[in-house]
Amino acid sequence: MATASPATRPLRIATRKSKLALTQTTWVAEQLQQLEPGIQVELVTIVTVGDRVQDVSLSEIGGKGLFVSEVEQAVLDGRADLAVHSLKDVPAELAEGLCLACVPEREDPRDTLVTTDGVELDDLSAGDRVGTNSLRRSLQLRRQRSDLDYAMLRGNVDTRLNKLAAGEYRAIVLAYAGLRRLGLANRPLLPLPVSVSIPAVGQGALAIEARLNDPDTLALLARLEHAQSRMCVNAERAFLATLGGDCSTPLAGHARFDARRGSLRFDGMVGSVKSGELVQASAAAYLERPERAAQQAEALGREIASRLLEQGAEEYIAEARASAPPKRDPRSLLPH
Repeated sequence: MATASPATRPLRIATRKSKLALTQTTWVAEQLQQLEPGIQVELVTIVTVGDRVQDVSLSEIGGKGLFVSEVEQAVLDGRADLAVHSLKDVPAELAEGLCLACVPEREDPRDTLVTTDGVELDDLSAGDRVGTNSLRRSLQLRRQRSDLDYAMLRGNVDTRLNKLAAGEYRAIVLAYAGLRRLGLANRPLLPLPVSVSIPAVGQGALAIEARLNDPDTLALLARLEHAQSRMCVNAERAFLATLGGDCSTPLAGHARFDARRGSLRFDGMVGSVKSGELVQASAAAYLERPERAAQQAEALGREIASRLLEQGAEEYIAEARASAPPKRDPRSLLPH
């Protein structure tokens, strides 16, 4: 599809309509306008089926990819030039014709415990209700506090915080990055160390997709690329692809680069939905030369995935798929 230069026509950015998605997309637009003064930007907002169906788990209606596919389609059919996503929502395989054109500098990827009074995880009372819709989070937190009641919590960030304030939950677990981007980090928060809760693949990072046949847009987005963030998320996505996990599988993969030592550390986990048992592996690699850093990072992600498979992760992944509820057509759940 032939396109005009971004400098001669408005740059159209597809995004979900949630507050967090719009905040992230507005940030990207501002960064691009700083890089290319005078460029005009238009937002193409999309309310996805995943946004509209809030009363069932994501795994029942297609997973986090529901938040991505309809936004991707706007780029594919030419209504938009690029799309901004939370990278943790982006499936391992992108839609044909699109590429992950840019990964800006990553925000803090940790999970965080949110309460109304700043109480720590260890100080919650037995039986307290903790809201999260993530098996990854609940299985890891159960290792430390198996006596808490982990309950499903869906909705946007404001909805979840309102439910906490209303007393429906004693605590909730959210991504620290989203709270920071929304300016909501000035409340009682307890960022959880990786030793307690390994983050989701891609958590804290943004993914900017564009068409492979749009060189002008790709060239502009390349100027917003953050090499270290890309290296880390590529390692995490290589880990995910090797495991073959999906939204029904409680898994985590987190890479972080130590610039002083020139090393990359990777922590990975896969859990059992039946027994609650976890298999974990960690390793670090010194990145020998800049031109080989990307390959070494992805190799480290694959290595950790292979170690987990050797420990029984393959059985856990199959178990999660077998125990997942039957898939439902999300459109059948929409109001008529």
